[in-house]
Amino acid sequence: MTETEVEVGRLDELDDPGCREFQIGEGDWPFRGFVVRHGQDVFAYQNVCVHVGHPLNWSPDRFLTKDKTAIICASHGATYTIESGECFAGPGVGRSLQKVGVEVRDGVIYATGPDTLR
Repeated sequence: MTETEVEVGRLDELDDPGCREFQIGEGDWPFRGFVVRHGQDVFAYQNVCVHVGHPLNWSPDRFLTKDKTAIICASHGATYTIESGECFAGPGVGRSLQKVGVEVRDGVIYATGPDTLR
């Protein structure tokens, strides 16, 4: 499996807090993830709920609770900390989202992950 870096966007283009989805690879099984901006920090995770294994969001770039203090799964309400990805409420308590490599260089967010899930 090859690791690939993708440009997600400029840090100053994201709300604080805010999220943006990204994809690495093409075809039927690309790697899908998202970044979360919290102040000047950026965290990145694979877009898979630990409870049932489907995407966390129903709407593009929508991963946060209404008060924007945590990540939430739109299906069953599993709630995760922004900083660690650990589930602290709902199905999946104690499990964590899969972290993805992320870096901000010259104001641009880059994520690194596998180019396929197969």
